[in-house]
Amino acid sequence: MDREQEEIQFLGFFGILQESVNIVSSWRKIFAQITTALILPLSFIYLAHIQISEFLFSEIMHNEFILDRTPEGSGYYNKISDVLSSELITFFLFKIGYFIFFMILLLLSTSAVVYTIACIYTAKEITFRKVMSVVPKVWKRLMVTFIWNFIIVFAFNIISLLLFILGAITLGQIPILGILFLIFFVLSYLVGLFYITIIWHLASVVSVLEESYGLNAMRKSQNLIKGRMGVAFAVFFLVGLCFFAVQLMVVLGHDWGIGNRIGFGIVSLILLSIATIFGLITQTIIYFVCKSYHHENIDKSSLSDHLGGYLGEYVPLKARDVQLEHFEV
Repeated sequence: MDREQEEIQFLGFFGILQESVNIVSSWRKIFAQITTALILPLSFIYLAHIQISEFLFSEIMHNEFILDRTPEGSGYYNKISDVLSSELITFFLFKIGYFIFFMILLLLSTSAVVYTIACIYTAKEITFRKVMSVVPKVWKRLMVTFIWNFIIVFAFNIISLLLFILGAITLGQIPILGILFLIFFVLSYLVGLFYITIIWHLASVVSVLEESYGLNAMRKSQNLIKGRMGVAFAVFFLVGLCFFAVQLMVVLGHDWGIGNRIGFGIVSLILLSIATIFGLITQTIIYFVCKSYHHENIDKSSLSDHLGGYLGEYVPLKARDVQLEHFEV
């Protein structure tokens, strides 16, 4: 990131994407190492999860179909019922295990990429060994931020469910109003959930580069995104479309021959890894864009000291050292 701080605030949708490409092309080695060590395993787990979930779910549906057509109380019915119960337990345990490993790798990958870009920005010497030594110390802060995001999403879903039930009871008797309410509710829910997701991604960067983490980082990112919401929305929407496209490719390639499926799986793994690394890079660039947009001067020296603190025993710096100062234009 060779741009002056005053220039960063003017980066738009294409400017952020171009800056991401420039960073990767200039630091190919370090990002290739991060991708190999963290992003590829993360992408592999995600794709494998899709295939395994589909297989387990199809087995469950098949046994439920047989169970519905088997006389209740018969020996075969009891046998199928036991198998179905075992499959349901396996399915949910697999989902829990996948979620845990996926989130750990995602937080580790986020730590590595954010730390690397911040070191590039401050012209701090960076090696893959340093990055991997810092990651275990940073991801714990990200975990706290993620837990708060999980709580917020859970509360958002509960409130949305209550509003949906209330709206269905109130307007469900009138077909036209019911349809309009359903369309409005679905759109509002998706926009709200996407907004929370953007706040969380930006809060992850804040958790690494500033003193704040957890709920404070969520509040900080909510304030930062003001004024640049449109650009952030467009960038994250594009990244989300890339993930959706890869997932759709995996699902559509399910019925192909084994050779084609292997080749298709490798291509999907590469594409998903590219989308992931660029997604993590863009969210860090958006952080710097938002900081510059709000005229907050980023002290490279203090930021460099903050990053260097991770290499030793981490002690959060004082707010006046890390907090970015406002200046008048």
